[in-house]
Amino acid sequence: MVKICCIGAGYVGGPTMAVIALKCPSIEVAVVDISVSRITAWNSDQLPIYEPGLEDVVKQCRGKNLFFSTDVEKHVSEADIIFVSVNTPTKTQGLGAGKAADLTYWESAARMIADVSKSNKIVVEKSTVPVKTAEAIEKILTHNSKGIDFQILSNPEFLAEGTAIADLFNPDRVLIGGRETPGGQKAIQALTDVYAHWVPLDRILSTNLWSAELSKLAANAFLAQRISSVNAMSALCEATGADVAEVSHAVGKDTRIGSKFLNASVGFGGSCFQKDILNLVYICECNGLPEVANYWNRSSR
Repeated sequence: MVKICCIGAGYVGGPTMAVIALKCPSIEVAVVDISVSRITAWNSDQLPIYEPGLEDVVKQCRGKNLFFSTDVEKHVSEADIIFVSVNTPTKTQGLGAGKAADLTYWESAARMIADVSKSNKIVVEKSTVPVKTAEAIEKILTHNSKGIDFQILSNPEFLAEGTAIADLFNPDRVLIGGRETPGGQKAIQALTDVYAHWVPLDRILSTNLWSAELSKLAANAFLAQRISSVNAMSALCEATGADVAEVSHAVGKDTRIGSKFLNASVGFGGSCFQKDILNLVYICECNGLPEVANYWNRSSR
């Protein structure tokens, strides 16, 4: 039996692993976290997060092929595929403070994986991370590998709050990035085989590592930009007597544009857009692209 372990029992890890367990009854899925209270909640009738449909999915699988545990090292050691879904907040101090992603939790998880592993592993980036994170994680894993082969994949999440289970059941796309080596391609195929239990193959996209890492930041930047654009247009509507709802409806009827994310508001909320745009700006600056950094900094406010 293939064994999957997810480090991090939060908003992404919990629902994603619950759906994998439901759709892949032949795979054993363990969600691990150092937070005793969080794991206790996942094992209770009062789940730590609410998403429509989540409770039904968890109840169908929990105790069968879906397990929630604080025994992190045991499940990591036994797993064939390890998803890492830990928090990557914006740094508050040091180089890149206020823009760059803080990878402290990710690096700690990588060191623990290297320490406890006794067999080859596929390690999957599920958290939103900067481009080239996989390179840094590879160095940590291989430096402590003890001869074990680690393949790093990027499999970013594209979930929206309130529709996470529906998004997981019927995703627009599943993106899997890996190394363009025989080992990397074999790892991509192994994860593709998991998702192929319910996702049509034409929706499972394989890319190189860096394209997958950047695609999540790019997607959120484009979505935030749409909101910023319609908000800017709303000011002109007020000045001219136009109705922004009617304008956005008319614009959205253009199939090249579409109707989603065209509602004027006070700005964009959620935990991802601002964080990911700042991260994108910082990456542009670090790669000597100040004009591109300024563009995203200005156009997505």
